[in-house]
Amino acid sequence: MPDDKCDQADLDQRVLDYYGGDFDENGRLVGRSDQGVLEFERTQEFVTQRVPAGSRVLDVGGATGIHAAPLAARGDVVTLIDPVPSHVAAASQHGTFDAQVGDARSLPQSSESVDAVLLLGPLYHLAGRDDRLRAIREAVRVTRPGGYVFAGAISRTMAHVFSGSIAPARSPEPMQRSPYPPDLLQLLEDGSTEHLRKGFPGGHFHYSEELADELTEAGLVDVEVHGLEGPGGMPLEVDRIHDDELRAAAMLLARRFSDAPGLRDLSQHLLGIGRRP
Repeated sequence: MPDDKCDQADLDQRVLDYYGGDFDENGRLVGRSDQGVLEFERTQEFVTQRVPAGSRVLDVGGATGIHAAPLAARGDVVTLIDPVPSHVAAASQHGTFDAQVGDARSLPQSSESVDAVLLLGPLYHLAGRDDRLRAIREAVRVTRPGGYVFAGAISRTMAHVFSGSIAPARSPEPMQRSPYPPDLLQLLEDGSTEHLRKGFPGGHFHYSEELADELTEAGLVDVEVHGLEGPGGMPLEVDRIHDDELRAAAMLLARRFSDAPGLRDLSQHLLGIGRRP
């Protein structure tokens, strides 16, 4: 099913059910494995290298404040927006930044009111390109000229590797090898994630070039796309590894191949960065 045929209203409800239930996003980033730690640390690294302390930051899809809290601690004035009420309630407990229920496609902030926008979750929950462009354009609208938008995406390449080899290998069900599963072919062709309907409520997974195109079309300049965890991230996640030496080695690879075409898609998560002209 092409991504623009997905029922976005149904997907929106699945997002609320998934994150409002038992799934722990904070635990994924800093507790489940060192893959999440890599994603968290690299994201913070990219943001803090470009956005000076004391800036006005809007964290859209910020969950329970995993990124908002350390940015507020360094002196940023942070507002968090998330569609999941339980996330916003938990984020509010930090007491160091504002947290509001909202939608990335229709932000309440006024135009040119912030120095940077983090858009780290919404894009992979929006199936249609028009919805993704709407969310990015909203981020651009509220950012001052010269400010940055940071947009997260899930790598289509690594989603295919996991769905097509690692996940079936860990399942008691026999793997289908021939003919090749049509849902995996669809994922490769257009990023559609309908085969994940019973689990993670994905809407669209990106190639890095596609993410760069969307950011550019939405009005950003000086666009770059980086792989966050690098090629060493997936083994850490699959085996739920916490090991300082292995994480350091994976970090070295992540930095080395950060923006290398093709190799950056071997990260589970991509980070697009662009500046409002």
